[in-house]
Amino acid sequence: MEEQGVPGQETEENNGVDPDFWPWLAQASILVVDDEPGMRNFLVRTLRPRCKRIDEASDAREASRKLDAQPYDVVILDNLLPGRTGLEWLTEQRASGLFADVILITAHADLDTAIAALRVGVVDFVLKPFRSNQLLSAVARCLDRDRLQRENAVLRQELKGASGREGLRSTLTGRSPAIEEIRKIIARVAPLPSSVLLTGESGTGKEVAARSIHALSDRGDKLFVPVNCGAIPSELLESELFGHVKGSFTGAHGAREGLIQYAKGGTIFLDEIGDLPLPMQVKLLRVIEDRRVRPVGAERETPIDVRFVFATNADLAERVNEGRFRQDLFYRINVLEIRMPRLVERGDDVEELASAFMSEVALQLGMAPVPIDEKVRRYLTRYEWPGNIRELRNFIERAVILGRFPNAYERAEEPPGRKPRTLAEVERRHILAMLKETGGDREETARRLGISRKTVDRKCATWNV
Repeated sequence: MEEQGVPGQETEENNGVDPDFWPWLAQASILVVDDEPGMRNFLVRTLRPRCKRIDEASDAREASRKLDAQPYDVVILDNLLPGRTGLEWLTEQRASGLFADVILITAHADLDTAIAALRVGVVDFVLKPFRSNQLLSAVARCLDRDRLQRENAVLRQELKGASGREGLRSTLTGRSPAIEEIRKIIARVAPLPSSVLLTGESGTGKEVAARSIHALSDRGDKLFVPVNCGAIPSELLESELFGHVKGSFTGAHGAREGLIQYAKGGTIFLDEIGDLPLPMQVKLLRVIEDRRVRPVGAERETPIDVRFVFATNADLAERVNEGRFRQDLFYRINVLEIRMPRLVERGDDVEELASAFMSEVALQLGMAPVPIDEKVRRYLTRYEWPGNIRELRNFIERAVILGRFPNAYERAEEPPGRKPRTLAEVERRHILAMLKETGGDREETARRLGISRKTVDRKCATWNV
Protein backbone atom coordinates (compact mmCIF):
# COMPACT_ATOMS: atom_id res chain seq x y z
CA MET A 1 0.00 0.00 0.00
CA GLU A 2 1.51 3.31 -1.04
CA GLU A 3 0.67 6.88 -0.15
CA GLN A 4 0.05 9.43 -2.85
CA GLY A 5 3.16 11.59 -2.50
CA VAL A 6 4.72 12.82 0.72
CA PRO A 7 2.29 13.29 3.66
CA GLY A 8 1.30 16.91 4.08
CA GLN A 9 2.47 17.88 0.57
CA GLU A 10 -0.24 16.36 -1.58
CA THR A 11 -2.25 18.83 -3.59
CA GLU A 12 -6.03 18.97 -3.31
CA GLU A 13 -6.27 17.70 -6.88
CA ASN A 14 -4.05 14.69 -6.12
CA ASN A 15 -5.74 13.55 -2.93
CA GLY A 16 -9.21 13.69 -4.43
CA VAL A 17 -10.88 15.51 -1.53
CA ASP A 18 -13.22 18.42 -2.18
CA PRO A 19 -11.37 21.61 -1.11
CA ASP A 20 -14.50 22.72 0.78
CA PHE A 21 -13.88 19.88 3.23
CA TRP A 22 -10.36 20.96 4.20
CA PRO A 23 -11.46 23.42 6.94
CA TRP A 24 -13.49 20.64 8.55
CA LEU A 25 -10.59 18.22 8.35
CA ALA A 26 -8.34 20.81 9.98
CA GLN A 27 -10.68 21.02 12.99
CA ALA A 28 -11.28 17.28 13.39
CA SER A 29 -10.27 14.97 16.25
CA ILE A 30 -9.80 11.36 15.11
CA LEU A 31 -9.12 8.08 16.90
CA VAL A 32 -7.46 5.21 15.00
CA VAL A 33 -8.12 1.73 16.43
CA ASP A 34 -5.99 -1.00 14.82
CA ASP A 35 -3.71 -3.69 16.21
CA GLU A 36 -1.24 -3.58 13.29
CA PRO A 37 1.56 -1.04 13.95
CA GLY A 38 2.25 -0.59 10.23
CA MET A 39 -1.38 0.26 9.46
CA ARG A 40 -1.66 2.62 12.43
CA ASN A 41 1.53 4.36 11.36
CA PHE A 42 0.22 4.81 7.82
CA LEU A 43 -3.14 6.17 9.02
CA VAL A 44 -1.55 8.54 11.53
CA ARG A 45 0.99 9.88 9.00
CA THR A 46 -1.80 10.41 6.48
CA LEU A 47 -4.12 12.25 8.87
CA ARG A 48 -1.81 14.13 11.26
CA PRO A 49 -0.81 16.95 8.84
CA ARG A 50 -4.47 17.63 8.09
CA CYS A 51 -6.32 17.19 11.38
CA LYS A 52 -6.43 19.00 14.69
CA ARG A 53 -5.87 15.85 16.76
CA ILE A 54 -5.04 12.25 15.89
CA ASP A 55 -4.76 9.51 18.54
CA GLU A 56 -4.19 5.79 18.17
CA ALA A 57 -5.11 2.64 20.09
CA SER A 58 -3.83 -0.90 19.53
CA ASP A 59 -6.75 -2.73 21.13
CA ALA A 60 -10.32 -2.29 22.37
CA ARG A 61 -9.38 -1.63 25.99
CA GLU A 62 -7.01 1.22 25.10
CA ALA A 63 -9.59 2.66 22.69
CA SER A 64 -12.24 2.66 25.42
CA ARG A 65 -9.93 4.53 27.79
CA LYS A 66 -9.21 7.20 25.17
CA LEU A 67 -12.93 7.63 24.43
CA ASP A 68 -13.55 8.21 28.15
CA ALA A 69 -10.94 10.96 28.25
CA GLN A 70 -11.40 12.78 24.95
CA PRO A 71 -14.29 13.46 22.51
CA TYR A 72 -13.62 12.41 18.91
CA ASP A 73 -15.38 13.39 15.71
CA VAL A 74 -14.47 10.19 13.86
CA VAL A 75 -13.27 6.73 14.90
CA ILE A 76 -11.39 4.69 12.27
CA LEU A 77 -11.88 1.09 13.33
CA ASP A 78 -10.29 -2.13 12.09
CA ASN A 79 -12.74 -5.01 12.25
CA LEU A 80 -10.10 -7.53 13.38
CA LEU A 81 -8.93 -6.74 16.91
CA PRO A 82 -7.23 -9.03 19.44
CA GLY A 83 -9.80 -11.41 20.91
CA ARG A 84 -12.87 -9.84 19.27
CA THR A 85 -14.16 -8.01 16.23
CA GLY A 86 -14.33 -4.26 15.91
CA LEU A 87 -18.11 -4.49 15.46
CA GLU A 88 -18.52 -6.34 18.76
CA TRP A 89 -16.58 -3.62 20.53
CA LEU A 90 -18.55 -0.89 18.71
CA THR A 91 -21.87 -2.46 19.76
CA GLU A 92 -20.82 -2.12 23.41
CA GLN A 93 -19.66 1.46 22.89
CA ARG A 94 -22.92 2.51 21.25
CA ALA A 95 -24.84 1.13 24.23
CA SER A 96 -22.64 3.09 26.63
CA GLY A 97 -23.09 6.42 24.82
CA LEU A 98 -20.66 6.67 21.88
CA PHE A 99 -22.08 9.00 19.20
CA ALA A 100 -19.01 9.61 17.02
CA ASP A 101 -19.09 8.57 13.36
CA VAL A 102 -17.22 5.33 12.68
CA ILE A 103 -15.35 4.26 9.54
CA LEU A 104 -14.79 0.50 9.37
CA ILE A 105 -11.60 -0.86 7.80
CA THR A 106 -12.04 -4.42 6.55
CA ALA A 107 -10.60 -6.80 3.98
CA HIS A 108 -13.86 -8.77 3.77
CA ALA A 109 -16.78 -6.88 2.27
CA ASP A 110 -19.34 -9.64 2.66
CA LEU A 111 -23.06 -8.88 3.03
CA ASP A 112 -23.33 -10.10 6.63
CA THR A 113 -20.53 -7.78 7.77
CA ALA A 114 -22.09 -4.85 5.94
CA ILE A 115 -25.52 -5.44 7.52
CA ALA A 116 -24.04 -5.86 11.01
CA ALA A 117 -21.99 -2.68 10.54
CA LEU A 118 -25.00 -0.63 9.50
CA ARG A 119 -26.98 -1.86 12.50
CA VAL A 120 -24.39 -0.50 14.93
CA GLY A 121 -24.04 2.82 13.14
CA VAL A 122 -20.99 2.46 10.92
CA VAL A 123 -21.12 5.40 8.55
CA ASP A 124 -18.54 4.37 5.91
CA PHE A 125 -16.33 1.47 4.80
CA VAL A 126 -12.76 1.46 3.57
CA LEU A 127 -11.75 -1.83 1.91
CA LYS A 128 -8.20 -3.10 2.11
CA PRO A 129 -6.01 -2.38 0.25
CA PHE A 130 -6.73 1.34 -0.01
CA ARG A 131 -4.95 4.60 -0.78
CA SER A 132 -4.71 7.75 1.32
CA ASN A 133 -7.16 9.65 -0.90
CA GLN A 134 -9.85 7.01 -0.23
CA LEU A 135 -9.36 7.36 3.51
CA LEU A 136 -9.38 11.17 3.40
CA SER A 137 -12.55 11.18 1.33
CA ALA A 138 -14.27 8.86 3.81
CA VAL A 139 -13.27 11.08 6.75
CA ALA A 140 -14.41 14.20 4.89
CA ARG A 141 -17.81 12.63 4.17
CA CYS A 142 -18.24 11.77 7.86
CA LEU A 143 -17.37 15.28 8.98
CA ASP A 144 -19.69 16.86 6.44
CA ARG A 145 -22.52 14.53 7.41
CA ASP A 146 -22.01 15.31 11.10
CA ARG A 147 -21.92 19.06 10.43
CA LEU A 148 -25.14 18.98 8.42
CA GLN A 149 -26.91 16.88 11.03
CA ARG A 150 -25.95 19.25 13.83
CA GLU A 151 -26.87 22.35 11.84
CA ASN A 152 -30.25 20.88 10.92
CA ALA A 153 -30.95 19.92 14.54
CA VAL A 154 -30.08 23.43 15.71
CA LEU A 155 -32.28 25.01 13.03
CA ARG A 156 -35.19 22.79 14.02
CA GLN A 157 -34.68 23.80 17.64
CA GLU A 158 -34.65 27.50 16.70
CA LEU A 159 -37.83 27.15 14.66
CA LYS A 160 -39.62 25.74 17.70
CA GLY A 161 -38.88 28.87 19.70
CA ALA A 162 -40.23 32.38 19.44
CA SER A 163 -36.73 33.80 18.98
CA GLY A 164 -36.64 32.60 15.39
CA ARG A 165 -38.76 35.53 14.19
CA GLU A 166 -37.33 38.44 16.09
CA GLY A 167 -34.80 39.47 13.45
CA LEU A 168 -31.63 41.51 13.81
CA ARG A 169 -30.30 38.66 15.94
CA SER A 170 -26.62 39.00 15.06
CA THR A 171 -25.91 42.68 15.74
CA LEU A 172 -26.38 45.11 18.60
CA THR A 173 -28.08 48.07 16.96
CA GLY A 174 -27.85 51.58 18.39
CA ARG A 175 -25.37 54.18 19.59
CA SER A 176 -26.75 55.15 22.98
CA PRO A 177 -24.34 55.25 25.96
CA ALA A 178 -26.13 52.23 27.45
CA ILE A 179 -25.62 50.03 24.40
CA GLU A 180 -22.07 51.27 23.81
CA GLU A 181 -21.20 50.16 27.34
CA ILE A 182 -22.68 46.73 26.59
CA ARG A 183 -20.51 46.52 23.46
CA LYS A 184 -17.38 47.31 25.47
CA ILE A 185 -18.14 44.60 28.04
CA ILE A 186 -18.90 42.04 25.33
CA ALA A 187 -15.68 42.85 23.47
CA ARG A 188 -13.75 42.30 26.68
CA VAL A 189 -15.40 39.04 27.75
CA ALA A 190 -15.93 37.38 24.34
CA PRO A 191 -12.35 36.03 23.91
CA LEU A 192 -12.41 34.51 27.42
CA PRO A 193 -13.77 31.04 28.29
CA SER A 194 -15.77 32.38 31.27
CA SER A 195 -19.51 31.84 31.53
CA VAL A 196 -21.72 34.91 31.08
CA LEU A 197 -25.15 35.63 32.59
CA LEU A 198 -27.34 38.04 30.62
CA THR A 199 -30.16 39.63 32.61
CA GLY A 200 -32.91 42.09 31.80
CA GLU A 201 -36.57 42.29 30.89
CA SER A 202 -38.07 40.15 28.15
CA GLY A 203 -37.43 41.55 24.71
CA THR A 204 -34.30 43.56 25.56
CA GLY A 205 -32.04 41.61 23.17
CA LYS A 206 -30.36 39.06 25.42
CA GLU A 207 -30.04 36.53 22.60
CA VAL A 208 -28.55 39.20 20.32
CA ALA A 209 -25.93 39.89 22.98
CA ALA A 210 -25.24 36.17 23.36
CA ARG A 211 -24.73 35.81 19.60
CA SER A 212 -22.35 38.77 19.66
CA ILE A 213 -20.31 37.10 22.42
CA HIS A 214 -20.14 33.94 20.32
CA ALA A 215 -19.27 35.77 17.09
CA LEU A 216 -16.41 37.70 18.71
CA SER A 217 -14.94 34.63 20.41
CA ASP A 218 -12.51 32.09 18.98
CA ARG A 219 -15.54 29.79 18.67
CA GLY A 220 -17.26 32.07 16.17
CA ASP A 221 -16.86 29.62 13.29
CA LYS A 222 -18.60 26.86 15.27
CA LEU A 223 -22.28 26.42 16.08
CA PHE A 224 -24.29 28.74 18.33
CA VAL A 225 -27.05 26.63 19.91
CA PRO A 226 -29.91 28.55 21.56
CA VAL A 227 -32.14 26.65 24.01
CA ASN A 228 -35.20 28.11 25.75
CA CYS A 229 -35.30 26.15 29.00
CA GLY A 230 -38.87 27.27 29.69
CA ALA A 231 -40.19 26.06 26.34
CA ILE A 232 -39.16 22.39 26.68
CA PRO A 233 -41.40 20.10 28.78
CA SER A 234 -39.62 19.14 32.00
CA GLU A 235 -39.90 15.41 31.26
CA LEU A 236 -38.03 15.90 27.96
CA LEU A 237 -35.49 18.46 29.10
CA GLU A 238 -32.76 16.03 30.18
CA SER A 239 -32.93 14.09 26.91
CA GLU A 240 -33.00 17.30 24.85
CA LEU A 241 -29.96 18.77 26.59
CA PHE A 242 -27.85 15.66 27.23
CA GLY A 243 -29.09 13.17 24.61
CA HIS A 244 -30.05 9.52 25.10
CA VAL A 245 -29.11 6.03 24.00
CA LYS A 246 -31.40 3.58 22.24
CA GLY A 247 -33.99 1.99 24.53
CA SER A 248 -33.29 4.33 27.46
CA PHE A 249 -36.99 5.20 27.73
CA THR A 250 -40.27 4.53 25.96
CA GLY A 251 -40.04 5.96 22.46
CA ALA A 252 -36.23 6.06 22.36
CA HIS A 253 -36.00 4.00 19.18
CA GLY A 254 -32.52 5.26 18.40
CA ALA A 255 -29.60 7.04 20.04
CA ARG A 256 -29.39 10.84 19.78
CA GLU A 257 -26.92 13.44 20.94
CA GLY A 258 -28.18 16.30 23.07
CA LEU A 259 -28.13 19.98 22.22
CA ILE A 260 -25.06 20.53 24.41
CA GLN A 261 -23.12 17.97 22.34
CA TYR A 262 -24.37 19.58 19.12
CA ALA A 263 -22.62 22.77 20.21
CA LYS A 264 -19.24 21.01 20.42
CA GLY A 265 -16.51 23.57 19.98
CA GLY A 266 -19.14 26.32 19.91
CA THR A 267 -21.52 28.07 22.31
CA ILE A 268 -24.61 26.76 24.10
CA PHE A 269 -27.04 29.56 25.04
CA LEU A 270 -29.43 28.55 27.82
CA ASP A 271 -32.21 31.14 27.86
CA GLU A 272 -34.70 31.47 30.74
CA ILE A 273 -32.32 29.53 32.99
CA GLY A 274 -34.48 30.56 35.96
CA ASP A 275 -37.24 28.23 34.70
CA LEU A 276 -35.01 25.15 34.94
CA PRO A 277 -36.54 22.54 37.31
CA LEU A 278 -34.54 21.89 40.49
CA PRO A 279 -33.55 18.28 39.55
CA MET A 280 -32.15 19.55 36.24
CA GLN A 281 -30.28 22.33 38.04
CA VAL A 282 -28.28 19.68 39.91
CA LYS A 283 -27.39 17.85 36.69
CA LEU A 284 -26.52 21.04 34.83
CA LEU A 285 -24.23 22.16 37.67
CA ARG A 286 -22.31 18.91 37.38
CA VAL A 287 -22.00 19.29 33.61
CA ILE A 288 -20.66 22.84 33.97
CA GLU A 289 -18.15 21.87 36.63
CA ASP A 290 -16.96 18.55 35.16
CA ARG A 291 -17.32 19.45 31.46
CA ARG A 292 -18.79 15.99 30.90
CA VAL A 293 -22.27 14.89 29.82
CA ARG A 294 -23.99 11.60 30.57
CA PRO A 295 -26.78 10.89 28.03
CA VAL A 296 -29.96 9.36 29.43
CA GLY A 297 -29.45 5.60 29.79
CA ALA A 298 -25.72 5.78 29.00
CA GLU A 299 -22.89 4.32 31.09
CA ARG A 300 -20.25 6.73 29.76
CA GLU A 301 -19.82 10.40 30.59
CA THR A 302 -18.78 12.14 27.39
CA PRO A 303 -16.25 15.02 27.56
CA ILE A 304 -17.55 18.26 26.06
CA ASP A 305 -15.92 21.42 24.73
CA VAL A 306 -18.52 24.22 24.80
CA ARG A 307 -18.86 27.76 26.07
CA PHE A 308 -21.90 28.44 28.28
CA VAL A 309 -23.91 31.66 28.06
CA PHE A 310 -27.03 32.01 30.21
CA ALA A 311 -29.94 34.45 30.23
CA THR A 312 -32.92 35.19 32.43
CA ASN A 313 -35.55 37.87 32.97
CA ALA A 314 -36.07 36.66 36.55
CA ASP A 315 -34.35 37.83 39.71
CA LEU A 316 -32.22 34.75 40.37
CA ALA A 317 -30.98 36.03 43.75
CA GLU A 318 -34.58 36.32 44.91
CA ARG A 319 -35.33 32.82 43.61
CA VAL A 320 -32.34 31.51 45.55
CA ASN A 321 -33.79 33.05 48.73
CA GLU A 322 -37.14 31.44 47.94
CA GLY A 323 -35.52 28.03 47.45
CA ARG A 324 -36.50 27.88 43.77
CA PHE A 325 -32.97 28.14 42.38
CA ARG A 326 -29.83 26.46 43.67
CA GLN A 327 -27.35 28.81 45.27
CA ASP A 328 -24.33 26.82 44.05
CA LEU A 329 -25.59 26.93 40.46
CA PHE A 330 -26.32 30.66 40.76
CA TYR A 331 -22.76 31.42 41.82
CA ARG A 332 -21.39 29.07 39.16
CA ILE A 333 -23.17 30.76 36.24
CA ASN A 334 -22.93 34.31 37.54
CA VAL A 335 -19.23 34.76 36.76
CA LEU A 336 -20.01 37.95 34.83
CA GLU A 337 -23.47 39.50 34.67
CA ILE A 338 -24.44 41.78 31.80
CA ARG A 339 -27.70 43.65 32.34
CA MET A 340 -29.46 44.49 29.09
CA PRO A 341 -31.13 47.94 29.29
CA ARG A 342 -34.81 48.49 28.59
CA LEU A 343 -35.61 50.11 25.26
CA VAL A 344 -36.83 53.27 26.99
CA GLU A 345 -33.35 53.62 28.55
CA ARG A 346 -31.67 53.65 25.13
CA GLY A 347 -32.80 57.07 23.93
CA ASP A 348 -32.68 57.56 20.16
CA ASP A 349 -31.80 53.90 19.55
CA VAL A 350 -35.53 53.31 19.15
CA GLU A 351 -35.50 55.29 15.89
CA GLU A 352 -32.52 53.39 14.51
CA LEU A 353 -34.08 50.08 15.49
CA ALA A 354 -37.40 51.06 13.93
CA SER A 355 -35.72 51.93 10.62
CA ALA A 356 -33.77 48.67 10.65
CA PHE A 357 -36.90 46.65 11.45
CA MET A 358 -38.82 48.44 8.71
CA SER A 359 -36.26 47.40 6.08
CA GLU A 360 -36.00 43.86 7.42
CA VAL A 361 -39.73 43.19 7.77
CA ALA A 362 -40.60 44.70 4.40
CA LEU A 363 -38.00 42.48 2.74
CA GLN A 364 -39.20 39.37 4.60
CA LEU A 365 -42.86 39.96 3.77
CA GLY A 366 -42.20 41.17 0.22
CA MET A 367 -44.15 44.38 0.88
CA ALA A 368 -43.38 48.07 0.60
CA PRO A 369 -41.89 49.79 3.66
CA VAL A 370 -43.99 52.45 5.39
CA PRO A 371 -42.36 55.89 5.71
CA ILE A 372 -41.44 56.86 9.28
CA ASP A 373 -42.31 60.56 9.40
CA GLU A 374 -41.65 63.08 12.14
CA LYS A 375 -44.94 62.35 13.90
CA VAL A 376 -44.06 58.66 14.09
CA ARG A 377 -40.59 59.46 15.37
CA ARG A 378 -42.04 61.57 18.18
CA TYR A 379 -44.31 58.68 19.11
CA LEU A 380 -41.41 56.22 19.07
CA THR A 381 -39.34 58.31 21.49
CA ARG A 382 -42.26 59.18 23.81
CA TYR A 383 -43.74 55.71 24.26
CA GLU A 384 -42.60 53.49 27.15
CA TRP A 385 -42.33 50.24 25.12
CA PRO A 386 -43.09 47.86 28.03
CA GLY A 387 -42.46 44.95 25.63
CA ASN A 388 -39.11 46.48 24.66
CA ILE A 389 -37.52 45.57 21.30
CA ARG A 390 -39.98 42.74 20.64
CA GLU A 391 -42.94 45.11 20.98
CA LEU A 392 -41.25 47.62 18.68
CA ARG A 393 -40.75 44.99 15.98
CA ASN A 394 -44.38 43.90 16.24
CA PHE A 395 -45.45 47.54 15.93
CA ILE A 396 -43.39 47.93 12.74
CA GLU A 397 -44.63 44.61 11.32
CA ARG A 398 -48.27 45.65 11.81
CA ALA A 399 -47.55 48.88 9.97
CA VAL A 400 -46.00 47.03 7.02
CA ILE A 401 -48.96 44.62 6.83
CA LEU A 402 -51.53 47.43 6.97
CA GLY A 403 -49.54 49.74 4.69
CA ARG A 404 -49.77 52.50 7.31
CA PHE A 405 -49.30 52.93 11.02
CA PRO A 406 -52.34 51.73 13.06
CA ASN A 407 -55.31 54.01 13.69
CA ALA A 408 -54.78 53.72 17.43
CA TYR A 409 -51.42 55.43 16.95
CA GLU A 410 -52.89 58.16 14.73
CA ARG A 411 -55.44 59.13 17.37
CA ALA A 412 -52.99 59.04 20.25
CA GLU A 413 -51.78 62.47 21.29
CA GLU A 414 -49.97 61.08 24.31
CA PRO A 415 -49.00 57.41 24.03
CA PRO A 416 -50.43 55.25 26.82
CA GLY A 417 -47.86 54.17 29.35
CA ARG A 418 -45.69 57.23 28.77
CA LYS A 419 -47.16 59.47 31.47
CA PRO A 420 -45.00 59.58 34.59
CA ARG A 421 -46.49 57.66 37.48
CA THR A 422 -43.90 58.30 40.21
CA LEU A 423 -41.61 61.08 41.36
CA ALA A 424 -38.60 58.84 40.64
CA GLU A 425 -39.73 58.46 37.03
CA VAL A 426 -40.16 62.23 36.63
CA GLU A 427 -36.65 62.70 38.03
CA ARG A 428 -35.14 60.10 35.70
CA ARG A 429 -36.76 61.58 32.62
CA HIS A 430 -35.76 65.10 33.50
CA ILE A 431 -32.09 64.22 34.12
CA LEU A 432 -31.88 62.07 30.97
CA ALA A 433 -33.51 64.85 28.91
CA MET A 434 -30.94 67.35 30.22
CA LEU A 435 -28.12 64.90 29.47
CA LYS A 436 -29.38 64.62 25.91
CA GLU A 437 -29.61 68.41 25.62
CA THR A 438 -26.01 68.82 26.79
CA GLY A 439 -24.71 66.06 24.53
CA GLY A 440 -23.96 63.77 27.47
CA ASP A 441 -21.88 66.37 29.36
CA ARG A 442 -22.52 65.35 32.97
CA GLU A 443 -20.71 68.35 34.45
CA GLU A 444 -22.89 70.79 32.46
CA THR A 445 -25.99 68.75 33.24
CA ALA A 446 -25.29 68.97 36.96
CA ARG A 447 -24.69 72.73 36.70
CA ARG A 448 -27.97 73.36 34.87
CA LEU A 449 -29.97 71.18 37.26
CA GLY A 450 -28.35 72.66 40.36
CA ILE A 451 -27.13 69.32 41.67
CA SER A 452 -23.70 67.79 42.19
CA ARG A 453 -21.79 65.92 39.49
CA LYS A 454 -21.59 62.97 41.90
CA THR A 455 -25.40 62.81 42.00
CA VAL A 456 -25.60 62.69 38.21
CA ASP A 457 -22.96 59.94 38.09
CA ARG A 458 -24.78 57.91 40.76
CA LYS A 459 -28.13 58.23 38.98
CA CYS A 460 -26.62 57.25 35.63
CA ALA A 461 -25.00 54.19 37.19
CA THR A 462 -28.35 53.16 38.66
CA TRP A 463 -30.04 53.53 35.28
CA ASN A 464 -27.14 51.81 33.44
CA VAL A 465 -26.57 54.92 31.31
